[in-house]
Amino acid sequence: MKDEETNRELRQKMEQLIIEHRDLDEVIHRLACDPEIDQLQIIRLKKRKLYLKDMIMRVRSKLIPDIEA
Repeated sequence: MKDEETNRELRQKMEQLIIEHRDLDEVIHRLACDPEIDQLQIIRLKKRKLYLKDMIMRVRSKLIPDIEA
């Protein structure tokens, strides 16, 4: 029962991270089209996006059951 709750929480966390990653991608794309935008801001947003991608991969790996060799 506890494993099911943990998996549910992990899935919810992963969904939130995916949504934030997707939203950030849209923001970066819009800002990149503006020639007057500060490039440093875009770089920071891209770093945040990479961090989110790493977090998504970590949560996803926790959801995959261990396979005994």
